[in-house]
Amino acid sequence: MEAPPRTIARARQIRRRLTLPEVILWSALRGRRLGGARFRRQHPVGPYILDFYCVEARLAVEIDGRVHEHPDQLAHDQRRTEWLRLRGISVCRIAARDVLGNLEGVLISIRQRVCGEPPPPLRGPPPPAGEDC
Repeated sequence: MEAPPRTIARARQIRRRLTLPEVILWSALRGRRLGGARFRRQHPVGPYILDFYCVEARLAVEIDGRVHEHPDQLAHDQRRTEWLRLRGISVCRIAARDVLGNLEGVLISIRQRVCGEPPPPLRGPPPPAGEDC
């Protein structure tokens, strides 16, 4: 899906300023290191920029920091997820703290989504909004 030139330029800027959880996850995803799946980072889709995107699986992986707990941001994330879903892209939301504290579990969840396997059962309460890996 085409993205406006402004969104593409912004994605290029963001690629230079990844957060620590994004850097850690990117190092695990890049170069087809996760089950041979190719991921793109800070990939523009329409008006949005996805943290990570696997074209083959039509899967967006979003790293959510504390700002995503704010009610306004939750509403925005829900609208964004629905917009992507209507275009055939599923969204996997991962808390930044999970990348920092349980990278292996995060990678297992993403691998299962990429391979079309159901996600593992939740061990705690579900996230406040959106989908979770």
